[in-house]
Amino acid sequence: VEQQIADVFSVSRTVVRQALNQLSRDRLVTLEPARGAFVATPSVEEARQVFEVRRMVEGGMVRALAACITDAQVAQLQAHLQEERTAVARSDVSGRTHLLADFHVVLARMLGNEVLAELVADLLSRSQLISLMYQSSLSAEQSQAEHDGIVAALERRDARGAARLMEQHLASVERNLRLDPRSPDLAAILKPQD
Repeated sequence: VEQQIADVFSVSRTVVRQALNQLSRDRLVTLEPARGAFVATPSVEEARQVFEVRRMVEGGMVRALAACITDAQVAQLQAHLQEERTAVARSDVSGRTHLLADFHVVLARMLGNEVLAELVADLLSRSQLISLMYQSSLSAEQSQAEHDGIVAALERRDARGAARLMEQHLASVERNLRLDPRSPDLAAILKPQD
């Protein structure tokens, strides 16, 4: 209900309506006339398909990046990894969630292909909803360590190794999903973390 969300964030219903329309375009919310907005509920099969597409796209993405990555880009990735480690160490849930997801978009942008970056960002949004619904048991520490391995392969310009590690990372994320969705408390999920 728009008013409930407006109350949680102390904003007007107009702002909420605009946000819900954007989330609907991103396929994260379903808008039903005369009924309201509902968090999209991807099926188990859709979840599998999203991760299958991510493995194909992101495996090829890091393979291509390994062939052209610069030392400056490696340094940028190392800095990003350090931010991830810091956020994980201090239990900054929202910070680490953003950084762990953004890692994949940063890789895409390094290829200079904005269409690819937008596609990866869209797939990440869908993956985050899936992870919320199916509550991944993959720890932030494990995900961050897997990112370390991918960057190490990129630094060696090891295209096959980077692609293999990315595919393993995404398979690991998928394997750790619980296939029994829970009913989340919307206010708790939407409330900004302190």
